[in-house]
Amino acid sequence: MTRTARRGLALATAITLLVASAACTGDDGGGGGTVPGVTDTEIVVGTHMPLTGPASAGYSKIAPATKAYFDHVNANGGVHGRKITYKIMDDGYNPANTQQVVRQLVLQDKVFAILNGLGTPTHTGVLDFLKSNRVPDLFVASGSRSWDQPDRYPGTFGFNPDYTVEGKILAHHVKTSLPGHKVCFFGQDDDFGRDSLVGVEKVLGAGAVAAKQTYVTSNTNVAPQIGAFKAAGCQVVILATVPGFTALAVGTAARLNFKPQWLVSNVGADHPTLAKQLGAAAGLLEGMVGANYLPMQNDAADPWIQLFTKVNKEYNGDAPFDGNTVYGMAVGYLFVQVLLAAGKDLTREAVTEAVAKGGYQGPGLAPLRYSDTDHSGYGGQRLTRVSGGTQAYFGPTYETDEGDGPVREHPAAPVAPPANGVPTAS
Repeated sequence: MTRTARRGLALATAITLLVASAACTGDDGGGGGTVPGVTDTEIVVGTHMPLTGPASAGYSKIAPATKAYFDHVNANGGVHGRKITYKIMDDGYNPANTQQVVRQLVLQDKVFAILNGLGTPTHTGVLDFLKSNRVPDLFVASGSRSWDQPDRYPGTFGFNPDYTVEGKILAHHVKTSLPGHKVCFFGQDDDFGRDSLVGVEKVLGAGAVAAKQTYVTSNTNVAPQIGAFKAAGCQVVILATVPGFTALAVGTAARLNFKPQWLVSNVGADHPTLAKQLGAAAGLLEGMVGANYLPMQNDAADPWIQLFTKVNKEYNGDAPFDGNTVYGMAVGYLFVQVLLAAGKDLTREAVTEAVAKGGYQGPGLAPLRYSDTDHSGYGGQRLTRVSGGTQAYFGPTYETDEGDGPVREHPAAPVAPPANGVPTAS
């Protein structure tokens, strides 16, 4: 191909992308034109998820669980007569892949919204693209404070408690239950780890963390970091880790004969996921303290777990049931609530306004904080402990802010689910 021909092809490609982008953005979903991803009978939404790669352990189960809940809703009449179609794209927890698959979802598949895109390093790279294309960016699967920027990203909303809130709650446990212990911190080398450490140090003080180490997901050798903790005499190690690196940290510590008290972010503390990864060494998880804000997957008496277990059997092939399953269905339930609140005349503007109005209740133990000025999602957590091979809650639910506010108890109990498991318009 000649240079002139190559330039012509590049120009044609650029024009095609501009036309595709204009088709998506020419009507912002405010009424008066076709709303992308919405017909009289269907709502098409998409997501990026690590179905493969270093974060796939456990996380690959989230989107199928959300889809299963949507299938349950569809079987019960859908939302205002529309059925939800969920397009799930694998990005391998690779930011370059995330940009590619999200562009496909928006420009080619013309989804109505991006729902629960997973990962701090991955989703950060698509924030501006989604904003420029005026695509609702709902319930990001990460606790980064980046999603809570209503002025800069008015269409983006978090779901998880932000990592600073979580760091404060884990540190509060250290301060009240493990005083005098030497505390160390191991975090992912991005906003996940950094924001978590900010929360820890807000409660314990900047000088209270004796040793700090980070990891990158492309390097699975964490022996140098764990060895440094052992050498420093760490008695408590707080982990801001995805499940694979929680398992690596615990397994590596055992190999080095290092036995601290582990306190683990809810991101990487799901016991069934970790036990599967560790196999015969799952006993190393005994005594691990974690945090969560949704019903415990093994609590058969909880009405939400009963509902989600039923949906899992009927629409998810009775896949192994764990905290990731609960998470995925909780996201689906909230999204259906928001669609109902947005009304029959569904637009992108209407759905983001519906989230910002707040007032949503569901399976969460802590309150959802959505408002015009707060896009951060859940505002607290409850601690968990592994005992006798079972993960269970202990103590009260706590809530706090990402600033210098106190860690305080949240006494309200979750509401019960509707009889058929499908929310109704309020």
